[in-house]
Amino acid sequence: MHDAPFILNFATLREADRPLVGGKAASLGLLLAAGCPVPPGFALTTAAYHTFLEDNGLTGLFRLDLDRYPSLDDAAAALAARVEEAFTTAALPDTLARHLSDAYAQLGRTVGSAQPIVAVRSSAVDEDSQTASFAGQHETYLGIQGFDELARAVRRCWASAYTPRAIAYRVHRGLQLEDAAVGVAIQLLVEPRAAGVLFTLSPRTGDRSLVVIEGSWGLGQAVVAGEVTPDEYVVSKVTLEIVRKQINPKPFQYRRGGSDGTLQREELPLERAAAPCLDDAEVVELARRARELEKQFGFPLDVEWAITDIPNRGTIYFLQCRPETVWSQKERPAVTIAATNPIMAIAQTLVRPPNR
Repeated sequence: MHDAPFILNFATLREADRPLVGGKAASLGLLLAAGCPVPPGFALTTAAYHTFLEDNGLTGLFRLDLDRYPSLDDAAAALAARVEEAFTTAALPDTLARHLSDAYAQLGRTVGSAQPIVAVRSSAVDEDSQTASFAGQHETYLGIQGFDELARAVRRCWASAYTPRAIAYRVHRGLQLEDAAVGVAIQLLVEPRAAGVLFTLSPRTGDRSLVVIEGSWGLGQAVVAGEVTPDEYVVSKVTLEIVRKQINPKPFQYRRGGSDGTLQREELPLERAAAPCLDDAEVVELARRARELEKQFGFPLDVEWAITDIPNRGTIYFLQCRPETVWSQKERPAVTIAATNPIMAIAQTLVRPPNR
């Protein structure tokens, strides 16, 4: 691990790199390999994380003292507070800081900005797999600008692998706390007109013949945090026809705030709030891309997307991709059709979930 690089470009990453960069960053490499539009960026590897721990004497920090506290929740909260304090006050080792600074400057040269505005996303090794998603448990910081803020956001991403919720999740799944190796994905920020999530099956019923798209105005934070009821578009995966559309009031949106990753909440006029965030052509194009992506991955997906008007209207980006882990893990029961009851046989054939 000590010989591993600190920085890897997204374009070089594949599934085999998951132990080095984490699930989220590895999936960005897979998206690029599949021909999907992904904002440019790079991954800070788990070698960087381990170097940070060792150089700052933090390798023995992750002891969960269950004897001292009345519950797992209390013990997890105490450990999380210790980790956050230690990580945010410790400095990046000089060699690591230099590699990170050089990669950030190179990204700036690529996009024509001395201090590019980026999203900084935690990417744990045991995250976004088909058996453990950790979805929403590790932090993302949007709108980071400047090296000092970037270094701070990286340390906060590392610390977010040890939130009380993430600690409890690891304990319940029998995962060792000290094994929570964390990469970080650093990605040019897309300031979208609309953003959200999509699923290549129905998140309500598990129907694999559908693509379900949820979206709202501005950055996707309001959707992933459950702060708005997003628009919902249901598309047939077979025909790419929109079979259902639910447009909901979306009274505000998030925009980038300060260079430290704070977001600005912007109230919307009633007409804008009530309008659909996507037109039909954009819905169909998102569904088409999702269908093709599922074919390449071989299993149902949960994808974060954004769409921007700059430079051209309707430019779609995929920001994250993970296996869907709820319905995909449920065994679909075999359907037994009695030969003596032809009417029941026809009915069961009609309601049987498609084998996709």
